[in-house]
Amino acid sequence: MSNNFDKDQATTECNNTSSTGSPYRDQSFATAAVHAGYEQLDHGDAAMTPIYASAAFNMESAVRGDLLAAGETSGFSYSRVANPTVAVLEQRLAALEGGIGAVAVASGMAAVSFALLCAAEGGGRIISPTNLYGASVDAMESFFPQFGIHTDFVNNINDLDEVAAKIRPDTRAIFAESVANPSTDILDIEPLAELAHRHGIALIIDNTVPTPYLFRPIEFGADIVVHSTTKGITGHGNAIGGVIIDAGRFDWTNGRFPQFTTPELVVSDERAGIEHSFASRFGREAFIRRVRIKYLRTFGAVASPFNAYLTLIGLETLPERVSRQVKSATAVAEYLRHAPHVAKVNYSGLGDTAQSDLVDKYYPRGVGQILSFVLEGTEDNVHSVIDGVKLFSYVPNIGDARSLIVDPARITHREVPEEYRIRGGVSDQLIRLSIGLEEPEDLIADLDQAIRRAY
Repeated sequence: MSNNFDKDQATTECNNTSSTGSPYRDQSFATAAVHAGYEQLDHGDAAMTPIYASAAFNMESAVRGDLLAAGETSGFSYSRVANPTVAVLEQRLAALEGGIGAVAVASGMAAVSFALLCAAEGGGRIISPTNLYGASVDAMESFFPQFGIHTDFVNNINDLDEVAAKIRPDTRAIFAESVANPSTDILDIEPLAELAHRHGIALIIDNTVPTPYLFRPIEFGADIVVHSTTKGITGHGNAIGGVIIDAGRFDWTNGRFPQFTTPELVVSDERAGIEHSFASRFGREAFIRRVRIKYLRTFGAVASPFNAYLTLIGLETLPERVSRQVKSATAVAEYLRHAPHVAKVNYSGLGDTAQSDLVDKYYPRGVGQILSFVLEGTEDNVHSVIDGVKLFSYVPNIGDARSLIVDPARITHREVPEEYRIRGGVSDQLIRLSIGLEEPEDLIADLDQAIRRAY
């Protein structure tokens, strides 16, 4: 069997190069979301990607097993490294984001952690804003330093002078969210990419909030893109997952990244006396191959075939879901701007914010389904609204088909230091909404009655 997504085993067992080799055009995004990365003939003519619920695969013969292990033939052997169902998802997401390859993992935080650790391993530094998802801040603030990796936080990631002042000889990457959660602040990615590349630094973007339907960071200079596929990509709150996507353009041999140029046995052939580093073995695929071989295979945060299957189903309706959610989120945000007892609304998609130029440039289809607002009064009022809504579920997730509500300071950003929370606008009075597929008029009526009751 010749799968078009497993070109080169080389211990990775899967290449996942986009079938087109380039990003899908806007007009064919919906088609790619349904078809990219899957050939029915390679899977018993199944119309839908099968779930390969197998821990391992028959290598057929001693000769073929040796060739598989040496990377001299294509195929699968062990699902901790690659699985046919997961591989379809990887290739489809690489195609939708315009990358050369992808690695699907067990969660969004696994994707963030693997991408940052792979870039900064060995004592590197990361530059990042503080207005990120809480677990990302916690990982960089208090956990990664235990592994010798430190983060230099900036107040405003769009202030290039502030970012440039943080660059050191051991800086390896800049990390930011394309649309910040929960502020919906927009990243001005193009000049940031130019700054990073001028200094030989990689730009890693978390694109979870907008999904590739609304924004593709690689088109504006990003080197690595990560997602929590749990959110808008899957879209139904039924499967945890994450993905790392490699643009394939960054020079990992520029001197800042010794992990890519140091020879390693896992990608060499000791018996034949052939020595390789990841860069010499894989060239422009060095990063995504290292993620698979060193991080996925060793740490084992493996995406399950069943979750990959659910994510593939969710992807098929991504354009339709997100388009409706953006329209509804805008309507809800407009209501909240004039609602009693609402002190502030955070939704950059309203069109008249300080970032309207960036929205016009990067987000012609909208900025996504999340928004947040600040209530007057005390935290008791916040609790009353959360407890008083009927249609919104009190759930720490976003991108679901159902509308969700949460108080970030107590839940999603609880582990973020107070200084960072306040700087990012995450006060005890803040409520975050993720708008689903319900009628916006019903959601507005639900919020209106809950707010009125709370006061």
